[in-house]
Amino acid sequence: MSEEKKSEPLFSKKNKALITNPLNSINPVTIQVLGICSALAVTVQMDNAIIMSLAVTAVLIIGNVLVSLMRNIIPGKIRIIVQLVIVAALVIIVDQVLKAYVYDVSKKLSVFVGLIITNCIIMGRLEAFALGNKSWASALDGLGNGIGYGLVLVVVAFFKEVFGSGTLTIPGLGKLTIIPEAFYDMGYMNNGLMLLPPSSLFIVAVYIWVQKSRNPELIED
Repeated sequence: MSEEKKSEPLFSKKNKALITNPLNSINPVTIQVLGICSALAVTVQMDNAIIMSLAVTAVLIIGNVLVSLMRNIIPGKIRIIVQLVIVAALVIIVDQVLKAYVYDVSKKLSVFVGLIITNCIIMGRLEAFALGNKSWASALDGLGNGIGYGLVLVVVAFFKEVFGSGTLTIPGLGKLTIIPEAFYDMGYMNNGLMLLPPSSLFIVAVYIWVQKSRNPELIED
């Protein structure tokens, strides 16, 4: 992409598209098929998905801005190494913040926070966008892709936790009972399959099917 024009408004149509397009037409998970591992591993409970989404979004935004600001001084031969150092430093900071403020969730996310470093969405946006655009556009690109990524994780976590455990675990609110006790008294049982990683693939597949059914232009010839 070419650099944004100096006279371009902060929230021009082009800049707004940087936020809205990743929610649908270029969603990093369902269209670009990136970040699938997170959808499989951290979506058993809603709080895990929300915290992971916020962590990835923060790294995306800050990483995009830093790489954009440094794009003219980063030697081409070592640009990947520089990007990895920036992302690694940001992930370490995010990990420490999570341990300080949401320690229980941090324990459940375990190594997956550290694996944000290898998230293809982050390296992809740094390489494909931040290196060729100014900082404001790069920040919006990071925000849009972070929200697009988080949207899929939250949807997957919602169905997995509701049908797998009958609850929703929301940061700050704790575990909320969704399936009434009366349902269990009548013989209702939680679906244990929903707590396993393969169920995430089924939910993502249904998500993609609904997305493309509502947007025929996304269907390849």
